[in-house]
Amino acid sequence: MLFDYAPILILFGLVLGFAVSNVLISELLGRRRKAIGKETAYECGMGAIGNARLRLSIHFYLVAVLFILFDVESLLLIPWAATANEFAQAGVGTTVFLEVVGFVLVLGVGLAYVWRKGGLSWDR
Repeated sequence: MLFDYAPILILFGLVLGFAVSNVLISELLGRRRKAIGKETAYECGMGAIGNARLRLSIHFYLVAVLFILFDVESLLLIPWAATANEFAQAGVGTTVFLEVVGFVLVLGVGLAYVWRKGGLSWDR
């Protein structure tokens, strides 16, 4: 049984050895230079000002989660669009199309609900 996984274990060993050797070689042969700004945090080219524990409104997180939710669900339409022609040739194109229309309607109703409740504005 273990013999079946030998190529995967060998590849894992090679990758692990490569990573460890690169870190060790970099640590041993790399130059060490002290610089004033080297140890400071880099954040989008702007200096770190203020407290890192800034409290944000819960509405900001709600908008972010809703964006991810609708973004991922809309990505589910891409495989359907890529295979729509195959469904049509198999004779189930109408059924699949109606299922996708139902899916988009559910997404639309959810988006309309969130929009009406004001869930898409985090600055309130």
